[in-house]
Amino acid sequence: QVQLVESGGGLVQPGGSLRLSCATSGIIFGNSVMSWYRQAPGKGRELFALITSRGVTNYGDSVKGRFTISADNAKSTVYMQMTSLKPEDTGVDSCSARDINTDGQSWGQGTQVTVSS
Repeated sequence: QVQLVESGGGLVQPGGSLRLSCATSGIIFGNSVMSWYRQAPGKGRELFALITSRGVTNYGDSVKGRFTISADNAKSTVYMQMTSLKPEDTGVDSCSARDINTDGQSWGQGTQVTVSS
């Protein structure tokens, strides 16, 4: 059974930092592209960072230079270090795993990130 479980969200002041984790099970982590998506209030889900099984990363323009995605293959876990947080970073952040062989995509339940003073 595939499971992706996010943690680390919360309430933080503008300029603060958070570290999100996404622990996975039931997937072949080495065959997966891991991504983070955000759904802001009243908006659709938006991809903002991804990491391939070879460690290649890509970021959306809104988070470039502030966020860092990383992966621990031994723990089958992906992380998102978020710094210099802004109110517009508020939303539900979800991780996703896409199998590069089957193109099947799995999702976590999401974790709430709120940036407010």
